[in-house]
Amino acid sequence: MEKRIFHRYNKDKKTCDLSYYIYYMKKSKPIFKLFFIIIGLALIFWSLISPDIPLSEIKKKYTNASSKFVAIQGMNVHYRDEGEGPVYVLLHGTAASLHTWDKWTKELSKNYRVIRLDLPAYGLTGPHPQKKYQLDDYRIFLEEFFNKLEINELMIAGNSLGGAIAWYYSSFHQDQVSQLHLLNPGGFSTKNKPLVIKLAKIPVLNKILRYVTPRSFIKMNLKEVYYDESKLSNKKIETYRDLILRENNRQSFIDRAYIKAIDHTNRLKLIYTPTLILWGKQDAWIPVYNAKLFDELLPNSEIVIMDKTGHIPMEESPIKSLEIVKKFINKNK
Repeated sequence: MEKRIFHRYNKDKKTCDLSYYIYYMKKSKPIFKLFFIIIGLALIFWSLISPDIPLSEIKKKYTNASSKFVAIQGMNVHYRDEGEGPVYVLLHGTAASLHTWDKWTKELSKNYRVIRLDLPAYGLTGPHPQKKYQLDDYRIFLEEFFNKLEINELMIAGNSLGGAIAWYYSSFHQDQVSQLHLLNPGGFSTKNKPLVIKLAKIPVLNKILRYVTPRSFIKMNLKEVYYDESKLSNKKIETYRDLILRENNRQSFIDRAYIKAIDHTNRLKLIYTPTLILWGKQDAWIPVYNAKLFDELLPNSEIVIMDKTGHIPMEESPIKSLEIVKKFINKNK
């Protein structure tokens, strides 16, 4: 007599006994086999779902004594204000947060007033209610942010998306920005977009991306932006994943992917502010060749290429990259 294997679904672990389906599919008619296949796929999908983390819960983990919030354009913007001295503003890149600057801030706050923030769409700040994610939207946002904090003069550094926002903002505020530091900045179009951005633009697949975000997927994408994968810690992966899972942040990532980029690089020639172009040579997201494109248009710039470094130098090589920036600051005081 054939032994029957019964199915049990564990709600806590979201697992199911696939032998149940194998047994009954063998014994069932084709129409029922199709039914069991659909149910099986649905259960597998359900087991992979990564639910949003409520803001109230994630705030407890990712705020500290330096964390502050300010209301701008319907958002409760998270920022940290640390140290005393000349103001130095740090802007993160796509899918990152103010935590990307942790190691820089620890050193810089000894001599500067360091202000870093979670830009709209990311971190604890989260989505913009009107989905305003063009460069000019970020410029207007920063103007309001600096007005609220009563900041009249500053140095500004930005990485990737944050770099694009930094130079674009500076092109309108030469009298306010005393120095500009660009780390692998965005701005010029590139043929090869990162896989995660390509996926975010594909119908159906982006719906899956919205709800299925395993740790392995986050790790895979972070490996792309690091040259030396051994420097990618479990804590760093956890921070990125938690803040991506912040409620509605994945939807804002998809919304940003659909934004049609506008080429503003003609404004680079208007920036006479001393500008450092710092680039990780092994950047897999934005080619190092773009450093030359920036240098050709910026009237007052200097290029430094860091070998054995990827897309986010301030994370992967914080000591070396900060030494380069400090040298540039002192030279252009």
